[in-house]
Amino acid sequence: QVQLVESGGGLVQAGGSRRLSCAASGRTFGNYAMGWFRQAPGKDREFVATISWSGYSTYYADSVKGRFTISRDNAKNMVYLQMNSLKPEDTAVYYCAAARVSARDSASYDYWGQGTQVTVSS
Repeated sequence: QVQLVESGGGLVQAGGSRRLSCAASGRTFGNYAMGWFRQAPGKDREFVATISWSGYSTYYADSVKGRFTISRDNAKNMVYLQMNSLKPEDTAVYYCAAARVSARDSASYDYWGQGTQVTVSS
């Protein structure tokens, strides 16, 4: 079992930066790949980024590549999403999730946090 709690959301101006954090509980955190997803009002949940259990492999959605960076600290049971050059279209609820292997589809993830709202003003 893995419990996930996101934090770091809020209001930010376009062009600004924000770092999201995801705190995981459970002794098996290091065995899981982690992902970030987001859901904007009226839209489906979409993949943002994923990182392997070791942290060596990362993958990003094309829409955030070059602007967002996913990282993890297994010693602290933490996953991060550094978001730079934010755009109004990045406005969404951001969720972290845990999976056995890195994946882009939400169905592959077994555990989810409650989400944190990020609003980017123009």
